[in-house]
Amino acid sequence: MAKQQRFDPQALERARGTAAPKSGPAAKAPAKGKPSSGKTRGRSGRPGGRPPAEASPATLGTWISAARPLTLALAIAPVALGTGAAAVVMTNWYDHWVRALLCLAVAALLQIGVNYANDYSDGIRGTDAHRVGPARLVGSGRAKPRHVLTVALVFFGLAAVAGVILVVLTQHWWLLAVGAVAIVVAWFYTGGKRPYGYMAGLAELAVFAFFGIAAVAGTTFVQIGEVNIESWLGGVAAGLFAVAVLHVNNLRDRAQDATAGKRTLAVRMGNVPGRILYALLMLAPFGILVFYVLFYDLAAYVYFALLAAAPAVLIVLTARSAREYVTALKLTLLTALAYGVGLGAALAF
Repeated sequence: MAKQQRFDPQALERARGTAAPKSGPAAKAPAKGKPSSGKTRGRSGRPGGRPPAEASPATLGTWISAARPLTLALAIAPVALGTGAAAVVMTNWYDHWVRALLCLAVAALLQIGVNYANDYSDGIRGTDAHRVGPARLVGSGRAKPRHVLTVALVFFGLAAVAGVILVVLTQHWWLLAVGAVAIVVAWFYTGGKRPYGYMAGLAELAVFAFFGIAAVAGTTFVQIGEVNIESWLGGVAAGLFAVAVLHVNNLRDRAQDATAGKRTLAVRMGNVPGRILYALLMLAPFGILVFYVLFYDLAAYVYFALLAAAPAVLIVLTARSAREYVTALKLTLLTALAYGVGLGAALAF
């Protein structure tokens, strides 16, 4: 006896073509009378589904990293050089150690303030959307722009306080104007409607003048009331290293900066000329070092800084990735620090 077949209403409906299939592309077709908008909707009911999750809030470590502590080498080196140049005249290099520490405070606080100010300005302008280097606070969405701006202004304010104390101690009141100009220059590097940091050559000139000449000569002046040849030449060397740090950063971000409309010197010069310029910036201070070697016995030891400078130059001349430029940046900072502290010690002792 044949087994009785079970009746399936859904099968009958499918046979007539009146029921939608259980799965497959047709199951996602819009209901009758509701034309498709062409946009997919996720479970949230929003076009395109749920929005991407927000970046996690910045931690203390993130804030410290955003200050870019390694760049403090550009604050320490010129102060060490300027103090060493002052020691040539002083009986003891530590005769004005309080003034030297205040110079270091001004330089370091300005450096940190500049770093946070750049984070804020580039972030709100959208430049960091194309960034290939370490993530920024504003650009990554991990901190609110006004918070980063507040921190930058706090560090600028602390630098101003240290500067005022230094002026009171030295009684050179005209230095207040120099300090004010330094803060304005620091802000408008990437701040304002027409930041000079986006203009080829102007950023390099400002960095050379303030992180090199002014930092070294100023440190010497507040300690002995004059600026000697050791200080002027040291300022040139420190300025070249500071420009090299800026330039290797810009070489790394050259393509992205061009996309963002940031016309740095690296963008203007192009790939090969830009790399050659970096090599010249890194090696020129060792030519200046010859002067010191002629008059100061310990100055020759500063040539050991080439152990960091030479690999940095080689990496930049052959680099093919952003990671290589980051390595070169670290070596550049190490070179600047070793040169500045080493030469300062050679002059002082």
